Amino acid sequence: MTLVTKKAPTFLASAILKNNKIIENFNFKKYVKNKMSVLFFWPMDFTFVCPTEILEFNNLYEEFKKRNTKIIGVSCDSIYSHYTWKKISIKNGGIGELKYTIVSDIKKEIQKLYEVEHPKIGVSLRATFLIDSNRIIRHEIINDLPYGRNIKEVIRMIDAIKFHEKYGEVCPSNWNNKKIGIKPSIEGLKKYLKKKK
Repeated sequence: MTLVTKKAPTFLASAILKNNKIIENFNFKKYVKNKMSVLFFWPMDFTFVCPTEILEFNNLYEEFKKRNTKIIGVSCDSIYSHYTWKKISIKNGGIGELKYTIVSDIKKEIQKLYEVEHPKIGVSLRATFLIDSNRIIRHEIINDLPYGRNIKEVIRMIDAIKFHEKYGEVCPSNWNNKKIGIKPSIEGLKKYLKKKK
């Protein structure tokens, strides 16, 4: 099952905002209203691949901000586990201060809503959802637990969505924002392929 083309499920949950304020009623729908957003899930705090992904989202935060895109991270750990992990320095295995919101899915309701729960372990898989400003899911990628995701690919897909929205053209294989698109017609494809020779 895929959620691509469907409305992103909304939820209320405990969260830590980027200023470290803990709130009990983080409203996803309200938070992302009229903005593109990335919702990503990691399996558990204090593990091994997870901090590398969380920190890479943080390292690339300005790239997402330039694209008017919110980042929200989710795992099934408690809000207090999240808070403790943030208070540990990166050199000591923590994640330090983050520039985006992280959510506690302690009841595992959000990972079920997004259909990303590991069938045996009960934690979420490494899932990423790219959601447009109308809250439609345009891209999803789900990795098994041992495999970290490519955060720059998420940025490339944001660029693709914005390009299509602006110009109405489609994005061919290996497209990036320095390359041309294709007018969605036979003639448009012929023109594109001719230029590729």
